[in-house]
Amino acid sequence: MSNKHEAPTFQWSFLHPKYLHTWIGVGLMFLISWLPYRVQRFLGFKIGLVIMKFFKSRKKIADRNLQLCFPEMTGGEREAMLKENFEHMGMALFETCMAWFWPKWRIKKHMKFVGFERLEQLKASKKGGLVLAVHSFNLELGARAFGTHTPGYGVYRPNTNPVYDWFQYRGRTRDNGAIDRRDVKRMVKEMRKGELIWYAPDHDYGRHRYAWAPLFAVEKACTTTGTHLLASAGQATVFTFTITRDREGTGYTMTLDPPLDAFPYDDEEAAAIYTNKFVERSILRAPEQYMWLHRRFKSRPDGEPSLYD
Repeated sequence: MSNKHEAPTFQWSFLHPKYLHTWIGVGLMFLISWLPYRVQRFLGFKIGLVIMKFFKSRKKIADRNLQLCFPEMTGGEREAMLKENFEHMGMALFETCMAWFWPKWRIKKHMKFVGFERLEQLKASKKGGLVLAVHSFNLELGARAFGTHTPGYGVYRPNTNPVYDWFQYRGRTRDNGAIDRRDVKRMVKEMRKGELIWYAPDHDYGRHRYAWAPLFAVEKACTTTGTHLLASAGQATVFTFTITRDREGTGYTMTLDPPLDAFPYDDEEAAAIYTNKFVERSILRAPEQYMWLHRRFKSRPDGEPSLYD
């Protein structure tokens, strides 16, 4: 798999004093990345609990999402889940530093790869692959680690801060390529050339190329049909990928599941339902590590009230 990409270029305007805070922030990220892993994990969990204390609106959203998805969960169980969730949220700040600045050997030291032999079969078939993932807090590090094994292309959203965007792009393309999430044509082109594209279909992207599909106990969740579009147009084999933090505190397990041979390439609504089943399975591998703080169910069918009021 090739690793060609078009990177944002450095501009002398990046040295303007208004970007000083960005340079300082990225410099701190670099220094933090050199801390021992267990120290970063300890600090990350503690910072996450501080965030939970002060960002009560995010905690409220996460709690509501858990209520909607798991109505059988008791209040005490939700509170315990929320505590763990924010600990992992804090750890994600450090994992971004790891993803951007760790050398390849250090990434691999903390990763256990499961099922990645399937990529050799994909290469032999000369077909492209669409690798589905969910927005777990460790996804940034997971994408980098995936690339140390087999490079591909991640789908990303450019940052409005040009200096941060430059650093973000450089960090995310150390072992991979990156494609703007709006550049669907290029995603399709790369898959038809036999490349891998990672795509996370689990957020509510609004009522644009969408279908209503069940997600856990929510009967109608606004679900992108982008998965169906990419898989069909790119003539790609669809895989599912999950990264989970080990509870022992030593590292991560990266799991690439068998190809989704039953993926409904000819029916976008059925594809949305099928995709959400994967999302559920992936989240349940480590629900405390999923990004519950987003308003996943903000879009509703006409005439239905908001689920967050």
